[in-house]
Amino acid sequence: MITIILAAGYGTRLYPLTLNKPKALLEVGKKTILDRLVENITRIGSCGKIYIVTNEKFHRNFGDWAGNAGYPVPIEAVNDGTLSNETRLGAIGDINFVLEKVKPSEDLLITGSDNLFDLELEDFVKFASLKRPHPSIVLVDVKDTELAKKYGICSLDGESRVLSFEEKPEVPGSTLAATALYFVPKESINGIYEYVKTDLPKDAPGNLMKWFAREYALYGFVMDKEWYDIGDKESLRKADEEFTGKEKGK
Repeated sequence: MITIILAAGYGTRLYPLTLNKPKALLEVGKKTILDRLVENITRIGSCGKIYIVTNEKFHRNFGDWAGNAGYPVPIEAVNDGTLSNETRLGAIGDINFVLEKVKPSEDLLITGSDNLFDLELEDFVKFASLKRPHPSIVLVDVKDTELAKKYGICSLDGESRVLSFEEKPEVPGSTLAATALYFVPKESINGIYEYVKTDLPKDAPGNLMKWFAREYALYGFVMDKEWYDIGDKESLRKADEEFTGKEKGK
């Protein structure tokens, strides 16, 4: 299995913290977001390599970090060559950029660089492996209909297959929110190439998962652990506070 970490954004909602540093290299609880994520990924026994796809502005930051990281799994920073929000490829475009470069024959784990999970990612990979050849996505029950209106929301059948995937619905069919954590088995990677050839949006990877659910099949793993979606200063402050508290309590 290979992992793609999506890190080509500019973190504009976190300015000035991210003017010269990518969001993923900000600290929560005295460790960078990226270190916490990669520590979890490297505990997956089947992970053979990690690709961090980023942009021209932050490629050196990630390259320097990877060169000194010292993890047991090789890590490569991939530059998509873009310089602004206006020219960026979008998350799905970046996934395709890495796939075109690497031509993998392994399963694929995809995650955003600004998502942290108390979940052991190995548990999700085991679930997803049982659902092959179809992709899987991690879901979190936000348990609040009003809050659900802010997310991509999925409904599942009794076999955990995604029946519907609605982006920020006015009337949510459930409270199961999609996170930026996906498993695409090698049998389904061609589906990504197929999607890229369409006129559908190439930004949020949830669009790709919604398409998989509609055109083929998609399965949802409902996580009962904490999920930290770090998009602005308040969510960063909260994550820092919670991780600091947990580590003081150890």
